Amino acid sequence: MKEAMFYDRESDNRVRCSLCRHHCLISDGARGICAVRENRGGTLYSLVYGKLVAENVDPIEKKPLFHVLPGSKSFSIATVGCNFHCRHCQNYTISQVPRTAAIPGEEQSPESVVRKAVATGCRSIAYTYTEPTIFLEFAYDTARLARDAGLLNVFVTNGYITKEALTVVAPYLDAANIDLKGFSEAFYRDYIHARLTEVLDSIIEYRKQGIWIELTTLIIPGLNDSDDELQGIASFIVGNLGADTPWHVTQFYPTYQLTDRPRTPVATLRRARDIGKAAGLRYVYEGNVPGEGGENTWCPSCSALLIERYGYLINTNTIREGACPDCGTTIVGLGM
Repeated sequence: MKEAMFYDRESDNRVRCSLCRHHCLISDGARGICAVRENRGGTLYSLVYGKLVAENVDPIEKKPLFHVLPGSKSFSIATVGCNFHCRHCQNYTISQVPRTAAIPGEEQSPESVVRKAVATGCRSIAYTYTEPTIFLEFAYDTARLARDAGLLNVFVTNGYITKEALTVVAPYLDAANIDLKGFSEAFYRDYIHARLTEVLDSIIEYRKQGIWIELTTLIIPGLNDSDDELQGIASFIVGNLGADTPWHVTQFYPTYQLTDRPRTPVATLRRARDIGKAAGLRYVYEGNVPGEGGENTWCPSCSALLIERYGYLINTNTIREGACPDCGTTIVGLGM
């Protein structure tokens, strides 16, 4: 265990957690919504510090981050737990921890994670699979060492961190893929158990903090796939983050508690992509449908094919010194 960052002591040995936007008020002996932060005698502890349940070498494209060191490897880690309870979570076996369960995981130190990342030829460390906010103490300590070792740090996140916590980790955080799961409060309330407005505020804060961001929307038939919602997301991105912000629209498949919905038709992803392009977005990608061509990067000026992808693999990359070789347009991102 490690004493948690970002909490205040209240009366009757209760604590108020300020790590994420739920702001849990936690009684003595209880855990927060994430189920991995526990109040013991008026002190809040992280139960997952260094207790990793996943360590993998992934393509950076798997995050998905298409404008960060394309074709590179990212050392990807996770602990159990999450502050969301998505009914369609694809990693529910490690994200949804019973509130009284013992915490599994293999003990690791920040130093060991960085050593493994360097030894495996990775150029970044990704805090992913579950929600990195809930293991921020370990992510923060690791990220500082990673920066010293010349590695980038990336979050794959639901965007529910508080401004206070993000401000502390931001100097060591290079990029984030943030899930914007829908564009209605009803969807977030009924299927995520969170608030859309808080996610939108957090996304804007990531941009203000100077972190490179890409957004992902898993499109679920009949729940968040209306033209109005998709247009709302696209307009939000253009108006608040800028037209160069990549938007990944990805295919849903039935899982966990949401098995009554079909896979997302490719035609729906194409419609979402067209909506994004019509709103002014320069980079819109279709995910989970390899071979359909929607994963490729095209020059926003001359339409030249710059990066041809198949799933997480890059077949060709013609970008030179961060620019289109045909017309010289700068292709935004990190290490392009």
